[in-house]
Amino acid sequence: MFNNKKIIKAYTDMVRIRCFENKIIELYPQKELRTPVHLCLGQEAIAAGVCQFLKKNDYVFTNHRCHGHCIAKGMSFSSIMAELYGKETGCCKGKSGSMHLSDIDFGIPVTSAIVAGAIPIAVGAALSIKLRSHNKVVVVFFGDGAVDEGVFYESLNFAALKKLPVLFVCENNFYATNSHQNQRQPLDNIFKRGEIFGIKGFRCDGNDLYEVMKISEELILKLRVGGGPFLVEFRTFRWQAHVGPESDMSQRCRNKNESDYWLSKCPLANAEKFLLRWNILSKKDIFRIYSKVNQEIDNSVNFAKNSAFPDESDLERGTYY
Repeated sequence: MFNNKKIIKAYTDMVRIRCFENKIIELYPQKELRTPVHLCLGQEAIAAGVCQFLKKNDYVFTNHRCHGHCIAKGMSFSSIMAELYGKETGCCKGKSGSMHLSDIDFGIPVTSAIVAGAIPIAVGAALSIKLRSHNKVVVVFFGDGAVDEGVFYESLNFAALKKLPVLFVCENNFYATNSHQNQRQPLDNIFKRGEIFGIKGFRCDGNDLYEVMKISEELILKLRVGGGPFLVEFRTFRWQAHVGPESDMSQRCRNKNESDYWLSKCPLANAEKFLLRWNILSKKDIFRIYSKVNQEIDNSVNFAKNSAFPDESDLERGTYY
């Protein structure tokens, strides 16, 4: 069972994700960030909770809403911020923008903006791990919209057939762009979608850090000894628009009562209440964490703004077509 040190690390990663994305909202009107951004505010507990049990060389595959996963897996603010600014010091030399962040040194080989696009790639990586008898696991994050795609089921089938070490993590925020799940799927049972292939599924509160960590530790430990694959549906809610720093509420794209309900279930506030109740952290500790994180983010902004753009001669370097 994980200890208080692990919980504090997960909480700190939540703060890092929250503050980083709030900084993007602050900076975006300056029009120096030209890449589209898909923010994960409101979903921080999932990335932070799952990634606590991954080693540096374990693989994470993710999607267009990838900032939180990359931060929780260990990528630096500076490498991500510089990438958002399109600078050569970014993790992909300024060529990926927000939706394709990757850093192989931290086990993030590729991020796909195609809905469900990362799922079969993750399964392929898991097959490679099994064939080479490496003690690694693969986690692939995707939204509820991805389970509308056929490749999701093909990937589940193959992963089950080969008993691969892959954890399928659905961050169900109930909306594919602005289309609610109940408008796209007749049954609210994403966590059961792998049962036909013999994959055990779980449904958990994605806004409860402790619950996220508990199930993640259990399943990742089982994956390391050949017990997978598994499917987890974490129910959560994104606070901002599908794309951009604005709120869907201001554009009347989602129901206000629904939004207010989920805002009251803020994962960061929930985690802070838990930490304070059990005397794991004090209010002074929390203040220090925020102060340190915000200073690191300010440093990353200065780093990005002072970095050079890629040279024109490098335009096609590292690209494949």
